[in-house]
Amino acid sequence: MPDSHQRPQQRWQLTEPHPEAAAELAKAARLPQVLAELLVARGITQPGEAFAFLNPELAHLHDPRLMLGMEAAVTRLERAIAQREPVLLYGDYDVDGTTAVVLLKTAIEMLGGTVSFHVPHRLREGYGLQSSVLEAAYAEGVRLVITVDTGMRAFAEAETARKLGLDLIITDHHLLEAGDAVPHALAILNPNQPGCAYPEKSLCGAAIALKMAQAVLERRDPARTREKTLPSFLKMAAIATIADAVPLRGENRVIATLGLHELRRPAGAGLRALFTAAALDPSTKRLTGFDVAFRLAPRINAAGRMDVASEVIELFSTRDAGRAAELAGKLERLNRERRDTEATALAAIQARLASDAQLAEDRLLVVDGDGWHRGVIGILASRVVERTAKPAIVVSVEDGVAHGSGRSVDGFQLLNALESCADLFTRFGGHAFAVGFALPAENLPALKRRLRAYADEHLAARTPEHVLHIHAELPLDRITPVLAGWLRKLEPLGHGNPEPVFVARRARLAAAPRVMKERHVRMELAQDGAAGSTTTIRAVGWDLAGRVAQLRLAQGSLVDIAYRIRENDHPEFGGLEVEIAGIRLHN
Repeated sequence: MPDSHQRPQQRWQLTEPHPEAAAELAKAARLPQVLAELLVARGITQPGEAFAFLNPELAHLHDPRLMLGMEAAVTRLERAIAQREPVLLYGDYDVDGTTAVVLLKTAIEMLGGTVSFHVPHRLREGYGLQSSVLEAAYAEGVRLVITVDTGMRAFAEAETARKLGLDLIITDHHLLEAGDAVPHALAILNPNQPGCAYPEKSLCGAAIALKMAQAVLERRDPARTREKTLPSFLKMAAIATIADAVPLRGENRVIATLGLHELRRPAGAGLRALFTAAALDPSTKRLTGFDVAFRLAPRINAAGRMDVASEVIELFSTRDAGRAAELAGKLERLNRERRDTEATALAAIQARLASDAQLAEDRLLVVDGDGWHRGVIGILASRVVERTAKPAIVVSVEDGVAHGSGRSVDGFQLLNALESCADLFTRFGGHAFAVGFALPAENLPALKRRLRAYADEHLAARTPEHVLHIHAELPLDRITPVLAGWLRKLEPLGHGNPEPVFVARRARLAAAPRVMKERHVRMELAQDGAAGSTTTIRAVGWDLAGRVAQLRLAQGSLVDIAYRIRENDHPEFGGLEVEIAGIRLHN
């Protein structure tokens, strides 16, 4: 992969400002101007909307009964609990699917129900419902199956359930195309299905499981559910909501914010053990969405990527601290194994791109390797896209079968590219930005050839570049602890609620840049303000040593910088600083 100085060019794209609307909101809601600008850019223009966004409350959650199918689903589940029917939960192997199982399993057990679960093995079974599992469950006396985070494409399996006499409740969030049919089921809980009036359409799978749990628990004891149970359940739902990268707006923001608050007081043995394994102590350091996305979620996901995801459910269900520590330790080992496996394959991909001139010039990169772990090829495709700004597909070949996973860039529909080669696959699917497939290994040369031709036609006018979205102008002399405190109210940050990137123009290097570990840089930046005052602030630039050398920066150089505000908690040199996202000479 290219070194930092060879990476694709970066294009700055400044969000269109709305100064009048922002000034009006800042005055009416008594907010800093730059915070008002960020809110207006999110479509929030009224003081009441701003207050609700910045101060989420439990009362902001929607009534679960608004979801189409909820009444039928809850009534059937209540009957199963009352008649002591065994219930099977059928999940998925990622964070969203496993936490969804935990939520519904806990709710059913609280109500005295009998419940088991099945989470498919990623490599042996693959994604989605399996008729063989339904048949085995029926033979064991199960008459009610509830899917979580899966099921919207399970037409054949739903028909199997119908023929067996199994009642099937599908809870899933995956999108439907206009006019798509839905599987036959007793009830479907999916805000995206036709005719569903539920206000929040972008819930993750665990959040839909949360709504079903909320609905059935509130029928038994509404006051206790609202005061105690629901806040506790928000912990699992928040982990899934942040990890699944759904937009952190509307009800998702309420779930993520309140759930993070609850996670700061982890009660269960499993959560406490996971926090310890991830070296997180919410009693001493404020837990953030970043911690969930990049410290907790990868450890949970490692089980499904590298081994058996069902152990995640045991981790969050056990009350035995020793067993929890053992399971969390295993997740930690699996996550290290995942990182090592990923690093080895990434180095091989880097060597391939460096040595194969034809491949490096391709507009759509297809890189294959023998025996690469199928649990990490999607991550690898994302890494290649990050470094090259090109759509990328990573393929693992094993036992004559090629399994691929791809990630795309803005403006290129990767699924359409696969559809142009549909006859080569044994199976494929996905959407515009992410795809997966399998095909006979002998078809791989033809796939590469046809995808290269497709990309040459559809990407001919595109220059690979990284687009840096800048949200507002903010000179360095306007960065204060008070402003940083206000900006924290935007958290949790993520998809749909991005971390603000600001731009400061005509900043001056107060000293020569200092290179760290040959890749990173530290700088002291000065900004001249009103009345001749000068503000100096520390800056760090990760992987920017090559860029700094390219620009020949020295003490006194004038630069424009795109940056994020950081609060460094180091005991010796803590305080506010900026993390450089982009830098260029001031013209």
